[in-house]
Amino acid sequence: MKVPRVLLADDHTLLAEAFRKLLEPQCEVVGTVADGRALVAAAMALKPDVVLVDIGMPLLNGLDAARQLKQVVPDIKIIFLTMNEDPQLAVEAISAGASGYLVKKSAASELFRAIQEALKRRCYVTPSITKQMQEAFVQDPDWKNKRKTLTPRQREVIQLLAEGKSMKEVADILRVTPRTVAFHKYRVMEELRLKTTAELIQFALRSNIVTKDPV
Repeated sequence: MKVPRVLLADDHTLLAEAFRKLLEPQCEVVGTVADGRALVAAAMALKPDVVLVDIGMPLLNGLDAARQLKQVVPDIKIIFLTMNEDPQLAVEAISAGASGYLVKKSAASELFRAIQEALKRRCYVTPSITKQMQEAFVQDPDWKNKRKTLTPRQREVIQLLAEGKSMKEVADILRVTPRTVAFHKYRVMEELRLKTTAELIQFALRSNIVTKDPV
């Protein structure tokens, strides 16, 4: 049987190394990355079978990185491995094209099962939040349509600003001009009727563009 090729994405070095050691007897770990932008680049270059990614990633969060990857590499299997047990976030992850959603306190056997299910083109969600996901969707089936919709570039700009980067730093990362960054920022604030940068950061937190993931 072919050994799955896995790419790890986690900005906590000790955890990434622990997951590498856990996976290596049964998988080929082709690389580890510490931010969402590096994840997209590495996945396109290394072409892993499965990507294990945290939600709370710097520069580009795991959800937006997953959306970008699924557009350019539709067959790639993405499994979220996070501390966040919010069922709404799990629903969003699956909607973004993920094949699995696990919490970091899950048993090792769950991780291997999720990888196998993903390779069979099936979806695996840790049982502890599956029922909550169903309840969240039943209570508000139109949740996705009610969300404020931003363009991918707007989300990138907002995340980087919310992480404390200056407009020039954001412009350098995105390879655009500071004027373009300012345009995106103020367009978003106008559309969402936000008056201050602090309100913009709070919106980014509420929308999971940036997270308070504790680990």
